[in-house]
Amino acid sequence: MKSRRETLSDQKPLLATLRGQRQTIPPIWLMRQAGRYLPEYRALRAAKGGFLDLVNDSDSAAEVTVQPLRRFGFDGAILFSDILMVPSAMGQQLSFGVGEGPALTPPLIDTALAALVAVPARLDPVYATVRKVAAMLDPHTTFLGFAGSPWTVATYMVAGHGSKDQAETRRFAYRDPQAFGAIIDAITTLTIDYIGQQIEAGVEAIQLFDSWSGSLSPAQFERWVIAPNAAITAALHARYPDTPVIGFPKGAGAKLAAYARETGVDAIGLDETLDPAWADATLPAGMPVQGNLDPLALITGGETLAIAIDRVLAAFPERPHVFNLGHGILQDTPIAHVDQLLARVRGAAA
Repeated sequence: MKSRRETLSDQKPLLATLRGQRQTIPPIWLMRQAGRYLPEYRALRAAKGGFLDLVNDSDSAAEVTVQPLRRFGFDGAILFSDILMVPSAMGQQLSFGVGEGPALTPPLIDTALAALVAVPARLDPVYATVRKVAAMLDPHTTFLGFAGSPWTVATYMVAGHGSKDQAETRRFAYRDPQAFGAIIDAITTLTIDYIGQQIEAGVEAIQLFDSWSGSLSPAQFERWVIAPNAAITAALHARYPDTPVIGFPKGAGAKLAAYARETGVDAIGLDETLDPAWADATLPAGMPVQGNLDPLALITGGETLAIAIDRVLAAFPERPHVFNLGHGILQDTPIAHVDQLLARVRGAAA
C-alpha cells in the first residue's frame, strides 16, 4: 500500500515537489503559459475585447487558464489575472492601453494613499475564476495562484506606469520612507487577504512575483523586498500551513541567498540570469527551486534549446526542482518549441 507521500507524488507531482519531494522527472509549468503565444488565446481575446475584459469575465479567465493544459498537459495551472488587481481594489483606476502597458491613476507620486477609496469588489471576479478553474482541473494538476510582491506593485502605484529602472519609486522611497512604508504596508495587508481568498477558493500553491526587485540596493532590498515578503509568507503559513509559497525575486542576484533564508518561502524561483549550479550550491539544502530556462532559448529552439534545457536539468542532481522559464514565455514563441521543451524534460529521465 502506498504512503500518503507517495500518493501525492503520483497524483500531484508539482505540489509534492514544492513540499520538498524530488521527482525523477521534474514537473513543469511556464510563467505566462496562458497568453499571447497561443492562437486560442488570441481568438478569445479578439472576441471578448481587451485584457481586463478577459480578467474580469470569470468564464473567459477560467478558459484562458486551462487552454495551455489542454494543448501541452503541464503539471501546473497558473491563474489568469494580473498583479495590478490589488491596486485596483485599493482604489486606483487600472487600464491597459494598446501597446502602452498598464496605467494606474491617480499615481501616488503626487496623490496621498489616504485619498484612495477602496473597491474590494473588484477582486470578486478573480475569486470566481479560481472556483471555476478548480472545478475543471485534472486531479494530477496543481493549481497555482499568485500576487505581486509589495515592492513591485508599489512601483506601479507610485509612478502610475511601468518603467525600466523604477527611478520615480526609488526616489520616493529614499525621500519619504515613512510615506512609502505606509504604501508597502497597505499592499502587504491586502495581499495577505487576497491570497487567502484565492486559497479558500481552490488554489493549492502561491507564487509571489517581485519582478523589479533587481533595481534595489542591498539595504533597500532588505527593507522593501525581504521584509514585506516575509510578513506575507508568515501570515499565509499561519493560516494555511499546507499551501507552499514560491518566492520569485527577479534580478536579486547575490541577494537571493538572503531572500531564501529570511522570507520563509517554501521554494525559490530563479530568473534566467542566474547560474543554476550556483543556486544549487548556495541556497539552503533541500529547498525546492523553480526555473530557469531563458525564454529566448525557447524561442530559438533546436540544438540551442536542447543544450539549455540539459544544463538546467543537470544543475539540480539532488534538489527538488520544478522546471520553468526564468521569466514569462514571450508572445513570439513557436508552439513547436514548447512541444520540444516538454519532450526533452520528460524524456531526460526515461
